[in-house]
Amino acid sequence: MKADLDFPRDFDALRAMVLERRDTLPKRIAQVAAYALDNPDEIAFGTAASIAASAGVQPSTLIRFAQHLGFDGFTSLQGVFRERLRERNNSYEERLKALRGEGGGRTQARGILEGFLSAASRSLDTVSRNIDDPLIERAVDVLKDAETIYLLARRRSYPVASYMAYALGKLQVRYHLIESAAGLDPEILAFASPRDAVVAVSFSPYASGTIQSARVLAENGVPVVAITDSAFSPLAESATVWFEVVEADHAGFRSLAATMALSMALAVAVAERRRGA
Repeated sequence: MKADLDFPRDFDALRAMVLERRDTLPKRIAQVAAYALDNPDEIAFGTAASIAASAGVQPSTLIRFAQHLGFDGFTSLQGVFRERLRERNNSYEERLKALRGEGGGRTQARGILEGFLSAASRSLDTVSRNIDDPLIERAVDVLKDAETIYLLARRRSYPVASYMAYALGKLQVRYHLIESAAGLDPEILAFASPRDAVVAVSFSPYASGTIQSARVLAENGVPVVAITDSAFSPLAESATVWFEVVEADHAGFRSLAATMALSMALAVAVAERRRGA
């Protein structure tokens, strides 16, 4: 099979194509697509056999996934993922060289700070471009009428819910932060009804407790506003409205800059909408 002239030339284009076609992808190909977007480094360097085993599919499905996107085979697709890594590694090498060679009074710690500031800036720019007005308005509409806003996040995402709780409290919006040390989260969430709403936050690798709680709440008719990192996120499946936030990383570490900005915007916008009602 010859490659389609419209096949994606870089990772960003590939990702955009997958997200555009996600609703029409066959089940197994969608499974591979979700794994590929969540584990791009594994796709870059794994073998067809190891990747297929990790994704839970047959190796032939990887070939069909590649051809579905216009590539002539899996190796061609893999090249896009490898190029992504080369570009990222080159960027890190340039930063390290600048730290070692430029001097000028800059310490290594200062260079690390600059790296994280740069990553935060890229994250904020991406979110600004990708979140349109109707999307954020729909989320605010869901939250503004809620009797109680339940905040659901664990592990790396927990600081987002914690700070959003602080903001909602100061703005006199009723909330409940799910953080029961006694393990009573299911009992607390059992009080949630369709008159309430949930803000759920989780990124790959997704917190199973957050995913399960959001799924149960959605099945019970409680509207869920989700912040996650992929259209293939299990959290997106349970959401009434969901935001895709992909945080840039520095040396493999991701901050929460864009996620924090979005969560604070939601908290303040909800408070303003309630006061204007």
